Amino acid sequence: MTGLRVSRAPATPIVMNVSVIIPAAGLGTRMGRTAPEKAGISRKQFMLLNNSPILIHTIRKFLSSPSVTEIVVALREDDLNWAQDLFKEQGIGPSVRTVPGGETRQQSVENALTTIGSETELVAVHDAVRPFVEIEIIEKVIREASETGAAIVGIVPVDTVKQVHRNKVRATLPRERLILTQTPQVFRLDLLRQAFEKARADLFIGTDESSLVERLEQVEVSVVLGTDRNIKITKPSDMDLARLYLALENTAPAFEVS
Repeated sequence: MTGLRVSRAPATPIVMNVSVIIPAAGLGTRMGRTAPEKAGISRKQFMLLNNSPILIHTIRKFLSSPSVTEIVVALREDDLNWAQDLFKEQGIGPSVRTVPGGETRQQSVENALTTIGSETELVAVHDAVRPFVEIEIIEKVIREASETGAAIVGIVPVDTVKQVHRNKVRATLPRERLILTQTPQVFRLDLLRQAFEKARADLFIGTDESSLVERLEQVEVSVVLGTDRNIKITKPSDMDLARLYLALENTAPAFEVS
């Protein structure tokens, strides 16, 4: 992939303090549901897969990672109490804690970031509704960030990508210089804090954490190749694919870190 630093580093765990932020305060309007959250049929992060909310499946992936020391979940204020009960029912331990989220993803991540202690060296941010990220990918992107300061997960687009203005094509973009970004995105704690401080001062709203870090122009953000299975569940039709992937996961051998 010309023009991108792409890592194929081994997936061995690293000995560092790594905190994971999972923003889960979104309303999920694309799901088109308004039922109470406890029913598991409303906002996407709480919809049920095999009797557990999608958020729980996502949390369990990071609990399985030997490199992760804590997980911070940003939730809406009115979800905090019952979510704590949900975590207990699902066997989620004390290494997972909650914080009040904000009105936007960026605000939610920043709220969580302010609660992370200075002993943390790396911070990973992951979408609440990407429950099929592979543990091997988590370990690879953490290791890459430990070496470079900033790393994200991405995949190469398989379709031709066009740049358009309204409904007219303006250019065809070379795929070998493009990636579709996923999460987790991992950064040094000090770097991510600087990025959020600058964004707040500039009133800049980014589409992901990497876009904030890129504005600092301090480090090059590395890319770790992800997989097509690391989908972001955003609309009702995604649930059929999610059920298929869950069934495949349940029959696949567990990942072992060597």
